[in-house]
Amino acid sequence: MAAELADGSYRSATVAGIVRRARTSRRTFYQHFADRDECFVTLMAETTGEMVRHVAEAVDETAPWSEQVRSAVEAWFTYAEAEPAIVVSWIRDVPALGDKARQLQRMQLDGFVTLAQRLGQRAQLRGAGTPVPRESVIILLGGLRELVATTVEDSGSLDAVVDSAVHAAVSLLTPR
Repeated sequence: MAAELADGSYRSATVAGIVRRARTSRRTFYQHFADRDECFVTLMAETTGEMVRHVAEAVDETAPWSEQVRSAVEAWFTYAEAEPAIVVSWIRDVPALGDKARQLQRMQLDGFVTLAQRLGQRAQLRGAGTPVPRESVIILLGGLRELVATTVEDSGSLDAVVDSAVHAAVSLLTPR
């Protein structure tokens, strides 16, 4: 499925293309997945977990709060540049699946909200951070998703927008 996304889009991905790339049979495919949507949701669930772990591992929890935020944004963008088709498909195609993907969307959202809140709590314990409101993280994620999607779709470099993204993130996550 990941290769199908890289060569086209979710809309153009087919079970025939997936099994051809996997060098397996339709029968084997259907032993694991009910349909193409289930295969896609499984891929997105796995990559979401990887992405959250990648971002979490990139953050030095002993660094100043603004550096933690920068590390998290840079890690997200690095992941997006390594897997642009998957990340853009996540942003553009997953919402179109409706109820089939609602739990997946919540899983990703909750993963990043939990990470941001945990980092904020640990920084706060050291006197270096602040509580991170769930609503602020949700607003931030929406903006970062759209920034990543439009930049990748326009063949831009995420490195070129990282400073703006970090500035927005620090502004949004730091109370006044």
